[in-house]
Amino acid sequence: MNAFTGTGPLLRLALRLDRVRLPIWVLLLAISPTATAAQYQKLYPDEQSLQLVSSVVSNASLVALNGPLFGVNIGGLTAWKIGVTEFILIGLMSLLTVVRHTRTEEETGRLELLGATVVGRYAPLTAALLTAALANVSIVVLIVLFLASTGLPMAGSVALALAIGLCGLVFAAVAAVAAQLTANARSANAIAATVLGASFLLRALGDTGPTWVSWISPMGWAMRTRPYAGEVWWVPLLSVGLIAGLLLVAYPLVARRDVGAGLLPDRPAAATGAPSLRSAFALAWRLHRGLLIGWAIGMAISGAVLGGAATGITDNLNANQQMTDLLARLGGRAGVTNAFLAAVFSIMGLTIAAYTVQATLRMRAEEASGRLEPLLATRVGRIRWAMSHLVFAVLGTALLLAVTGVAGGLAYGGQINDVGHQVARLTGTALAQVPAAWVLAGLGTALFGLFPRLSTSLTWAGLITCFLLLELGALLGLSQWIIDASPFAHVPKLPGAAFTSTPLVVLTLIAAVLAGGGLAAFRRRDIG
Repeated sequence: MNAFTGTGPLLRLALRLDRVRLPIWVLLLAISPTATAAQYQKLYPDEQSLQLVSSVVSNASLVALNGPLFGVNIGGLTAWKIGVTEFILIGLMSLLTVVRHTRTEEETGRLELLGATVVGRYAPLTAALLTAALANVSIVVLIVLFLASTGLPMAGSVALALAIGLCGLVFAAVAAVAAQLTANARSANAIAATVLGASFLLRALGDTGPTWVSWISPMGWAMRTRPYAGEVWWVPLLSVGLIAGLLLVAYPLVARRDVGAGLLPDRPAAATGAPSLRSAFALAWRLHRGLLIGWAIGMAISGAVLGGAATGITDNLNANQQMTDLLARLGGRAGVTNAFLAAVFSIMGLTIAAYTVQATLRMRAEEASGRLEPLLATRVGRIRWAMSHLVFAVLGTALLLAVTGVAGGLAYGGQINDVGHQVARLTGTALAQVPAAWVLAGLGTALFGLFPRLSTSLTWAGLITCFLLLELGALLGLSQWIIDASPFAHVPKLPGAAFTSTPLVVLTLIAAVLAGGGLAAFRRRDIG
């Protein structure tokens, strides 16, 4: 027996547990670039139309969101449009997969039982990494085959697929290190997701400012592989080196810690609970506060960066008279800036909805870990306990969107000398996203009450579906009724569009009905 004994059986177990989840991830991530390329071939059939769109996407604001356009062709435009989205999603898939099959298994106690059999110390981590690697390799192969079938050059297709796959493997390795640092899966996911968010922000800052900043970010490396624009084949070696370095850190850390423990020291608890922990709400605050504070800091930074980038939307318009005339017909320079801000806050709304899902699914985590039953044996009722968690999903979402709006308003208003007005305007724009995010909280609560074991997967699937419909729905020419399945499709396109309260009221009612149904079902079903 050696440290890797049992890797094969654990890999088969992980693939069996993820037999539904991972194929969905793989197909979505593999199909999206191909569908984007096929639609662009219809939208931009000649060189003149490509030149026109290239002048649009070269402004600083769109570069901050999607990165620079390296190749003025269908392939280059596809890589520009879908690249960052793919990097974020494959990073999420990879980090969640690794944490789920390492830290989550330890937290629930299942890994300790397996460790009592013929299983080496490194086998669980290796099986988790291989599971993520197989998913990433499958995505790479399918992207190459699908893109080549559209007639795009093979070299560019390989470069784009390789950049996407290596980005996923980087964050799988990041998660492997994070899983050794903390004693619970939630914190490990938070650490890895923070690195993912920092990678996006560094890439955005570098693409719109000092170029060297982009070279700090794995996403920046992935983009500078330059698919369909004179591929740079040595850049992926940077990702390979980082993956190797992270794994050289992760494996020794496995050997240095006890099963179920993390390397970061836990603060010693008091012998008796403080008076402030004598209610269900106080306990929920203790459980949610770290997540909420971390999200608030991250969204303040993101709002400031993207709000500050809005001033670049009208840069250099006079250099292209045709583009100036086009923007004038679309509503002038102010109209374009408003359209950019609307797009930014739509993305921010979906991003913060990830917090909404996390906070809502905390109920399922408490139940699955066995901590709920002892709590319900006291005077705490089921509904009161559930509401103590839902209040953070509801009010925490509103708080995070308000923080994003205030930060964006300060950054944008400071550059145009209109801070007071822009803070109020962009805070209102951000808060308009709240009811749509609440629908996901309602969905998670309904699934928690009706189908608790499926609630985590299906709620996250709902968020990913909303994200893909926002990013690709109109581009792919999907029917409007399909796009309308996303609650975010009904949010007024502020700050440029007229405000209408009706869709927000309807979304709030839908969220309330879903949550109410879920709580009613939770009250009647068995725990566990």
